[in-house]
Amino acid sequence: MSLIRWFKNLFKPSFSGTHYLIEFRFHGHAKKYLKKQIWDVGKKFKVKGVTKKQVVPHISLVGPFKTGNQKQIVSTFLNVCKKQGTMKFKLSGFDRFDNRVVYVNVDPSNNLIQFRKELFNALEPKIKTVDTDYLDPFAFHSTIAFKDIKRKFNKIWKYLAAKKTKPINQTLIRVTLLKGKKILYEYDFMQKKMLNRKQALNRKSLKKTLRILTS
Repeated sequence: MSLIRWFKNLFKPSFSGTHYLIEFRFHGHAKKYLKKQIWDVGKKFKVKGVTKKQVVPHISLVGPFKTGNQKQIVSTFLNVCKKQGTMKFKLSGFDRFDNRVVYVNVDPSNNLIQFRKELFNALEPKIKTVDTDYLDPFAFHSTIAFKDIKRKFNKIWKYLAAKKTKPINQTLIRVTLLKGKKILYEYDFMQKKMLNRKQALNRKSLKKTLRILTS
């Protein structure tokens, strides 16, 4: 932790309670592709925790973090999101963090980099968050495996590195604000509006979003 961050955190209130997270959740072909990679590694190398729970391929943008004022966080989230235009990125092969994490690399557009930076800077004074949020440049990625892999890491990495991959182009259609493990709100960049949990999970609403994307 840098001296500047340590000094700033010294004057932050102590937040307790539920964790929040802001992420992009994949859809369509990219979602199926990432699920396949996660399940392949999980089954082949017996990675614990992967095959026993619902897999939600995603890119973490801020957090997990804690806050003492949910209403303020929701307002900040909306205000930053509604100013953004179209943001694109590519999935481009596999990479790793030391021998701890293997992931699919995310090559962000400048618009996505700037959006994530603005979102974090707006939220940071109001939250207590993880060290990785302070990385500059931020490490955009979608995790394949990170639990129970240290002893198996070299074999897992050799397996993934040998795979032939093609870039997958993506558009950031929605950003999700989670409270605990449940959707609190999503901002829909295609419909240009905030969605509550019920709306975010509505399949007709997602179809409308995808129609706008492809029109």
